[in-house]
Amino acid sequence: MKTKKYVEDLRTKSAAELAQELVAAKKELFNLRFQNATNQLDNTARIKEVRKNIARIQTIITQKKNAQ
Repeated sequence: MKTKKYVEDLRTKSAAELAQELVAAKKELFNLRFQNATNQLDNTARIKEVRKNIARIQTIITQKKNAQ
């Protein structure tokens, strides 16, 4: 499954890489919302997908922080 592989990839990354991934996902979400507001977005389901990816990244960051 696609999400399991994504989560496994996230688990192998360092804290700094996860922080960069989080910033990139938040920027993407901002751009998608902007496109949606101006009626330029074709795939509105992508917004939901990116929001879930942000939550996944934050979860992994929290798990790594608590494991230390």
